[in-house]
This record gives sequence, C-alpha cells and structure tokens, in this order.
Amino acid sequence: MKKPASKPHFAEIARDLTEGIAAGRYPVGSVLPGELELCDLYDTSRHTIRAALNELQQLGLVSRKKNAGTRVESATPRNDFRPSLGSLEDLVQFGSTNVRVVQSIEPTTVKGALAKTLGCFNGTDWLRISSLRVDSATQKPVGWTDVYVDPQYDEIADRVRAAPDTLISTLIEKRYGRRVAEIRQVVRAILIPPPTAAALQVDAASAGLEILRQYFDAAGQMFEASITVHPADRFAVAMTLQRSAP
Repeated sequence: MKKPASKPHFAEIARDLTEGIAAGRYPVGSVLPGELELCDLYDTSRHTIRAALNELQQLGLVSRKKNAGTRVESATPRNDFRPSLGSLEDLVQFGSTNVRVVQSIEPTTVKGALAKTLGCFNGTDWLRISSLRVDSATQKPVGWTDVYVDPQYDEIADRVRAAPDTLISTLIEKRYGRRVAEIRQVVRAILIPPPTAAALQVDAASAGLEILRQYFDAAGQMFEASITVHPADRFAVAMTLQRSAP
C-alpha cells in the first residue's frame, strides 16, 4: 500500500490488512509485521496501528500475544463481529454493509418525551421511517432504527426502498442538495423493549445500545434525527481521543 498524503484512519488500515489476509499476502499461520513496521508502512502512530489490529482481532482474523506478535488465524471474518463507528466515513461504510429493510414509512407528530429526546418542538410533524439493519453477509439483524426526516421530503420514501445500502441523509443530499454539516450523537445503555427485541431476535430486556443521532445542515438546522437500538453483542462505538495542542 502506498503511503497516503494524509494520516489514514484506523478503519482504513484495518480494511487494507483484511484485504491482504484474504488475498494471501499474509497467510493463515503467519505473523503480521510488527507495530513499528506497520507505523512506518502506513505513516501513522502506534496508537492508530493498535486500534486497527484490535479491529482485526474483533473480526477473528488475528490473535495477539505479548512478545509473540500478531498471528493470522483466519482468512475470513467470523460472523459475530460487532461493527464499530468512529467517524462519518464509518457510518457510510456501516450503511453499505448492513442493508436497510424498511418496516414502515408514515407521517407522525412527535410529542412529549420523544420530542425532547429528538431535540425538536413539541407537536412537530415528521416523516418516520422504521427499518431493520441486517448484516448483508449473515442476514442477522444488527439494529432497529426509527429515522425522522423533514416531511417536505416525503417523496424520498421510494428512494429509501430502492437503495437499501445508502444512508437516508445521503439520499436527501443527492435529491434535494441539503448536505449534512454536523452529526451529533448520544449513546446510552438500555434494556431492549419486547417489540424491538422480537424484531432483533434477542430476549426482551436484554442489554442493548441506543444511539440518538441528529443531522444538521450548514445553517445549524436539524433536518433528520434517528434513534437506533443495537443488541449489545452486535455493535460497538469507537472513538479516538487526542490531547489538544497547548
């Protein structure tokens, strides 16, 4: 892999190493280059390399032992890998590998606690799109999402059904030119309620993650919001914290 002009995200490095394992560049049973060698290869920090190797370990592709390096264990990822999101690019990638299966699309008036959660005025009208996210490889549900979009975009419904691997925000941008400038995200632990648990094929009141995302345009106006519920063992949220410059 040629050194990129900018520092690569750990997910990009993980993807490149995964492709190298699948192609036989790093055969099963072999040991990957050391962390310092990978730092030089990808022109990045040791922290980023460790995050990428952790992704491979979560996939079941490698094992890591102190003083023994990173050993390739499998050329194919195991099915129970938990996707992780740490950037807008990761969110787009998640949408492309976990297809949307629409359950319902209908206008709704948001009131009370839900309005407070979404961050909109009480009694606001939205178009609600309820969907399952399904792993395209295993056909296993990885999340239930209720997306609320500005009702003026009601004709987006057909495009949502026709493009199950494309984010709704991307479809809105392509059709109406309204671009996402910022996404605010809040993650909290929950016990999955019975109706959602049944759709996700897990026990009711089992542990889950609820993710609220608010999508804002360049003017700071929210035109989309979503609430997604993931079983705890099928999803993770990743982030990198860096010390600010003095």
